Amino acid sequence: MKTNMTKIQLSLIAFMVMNATNPNLGIKEAQAQTQKPSKPQALEKTTRIASLEWDLHEVTIGTVKIYAKQTGFVSAGEKAGGSNIYEAGWTQKKGWTWLQPFGVPAKDNEPAVHLNFDEAQAICQFFGKRLPKDSEWTAAAFLEQRTSPTQPFVKGKRYTYANGDTPRNSHCLNGCAGLKGLAPANSLWRGTGHVEVMTTQAGVNGLYDMGGNVWEWVDDGPGNERITRGASWWYGPENQVESNVATKPRNTMVAYVGFRCVKDLPK
Repeated sequence: MKTNMTKIQLSLIAFMVMNATNPNLGIKEAQAQTQKPSKPQALEKTTRIASLEWDLHEVTIGTVKIYAKQTGFVSAGEKAGGSNIYEAGWTQKKGWTWLQPFGVPAKDNEPAVHLNFDEAQAICQFFGKRLPKDSEWTAAAFLEQRTSPTQPFVKGKRYTYANGDTPRNSHCLNGCAGLKGLAPANSLWRGTGHVEVMTTQAGVNGLYDMGGNVWEWVDDGPGNERITRGASWWYGPENQVESNVATKPRNTMVAYVGFRCVKDLPK
């Protein structure tokens, strides 16, 4: 005979079992011991594209703060005393980390950068997700798959840019939306830094910043290299196109590389 037990009944049973070995244990304590704390969730908004749940925007500093609090995470950039940027050659910047991308405290809704490939993958996996494969990334970035896409997008069309037929709504060095980034004045040799997530207009499949803002790690690449996609505020729109396949050593930590996560869904 099937019996449906209430939470109160289950708690009483747990109390009696535990009280048999510890008679001083109260019912509230017994109930607390039988309830597992829920795992914290990432802050990113998501959307379904085919069989994947995609982060609508790049993973934020706020989400990495949750990960660091739960795990004690200290990034390679923090351990080194500062991460890197390219000026007239690779330059280490003291105090530039995922918490302070340009050397000063940042907002929680800025993209998390200065994290290498393996750090990005570990953060995704902690939240039950992963980094996308290159083919997954390009399909989501350039091929409109929504049943009823917002204007001006057309279902089934493969676009030149992740923002559509032109890059004008993205955030890049020049030839894009003309936004001013968040880096302090005179802190950069080139460009103005990234903008907060969802500052630009949504592009193909409703995703934000698949072109521009910051490069994004994907889980493909030769040997010790990993592909980064989408270009960034440091580059012009020519680097945002699908044919541009850039790779970097997987231990690269730099001010203009971030990431977004995906989650596998039942087909």
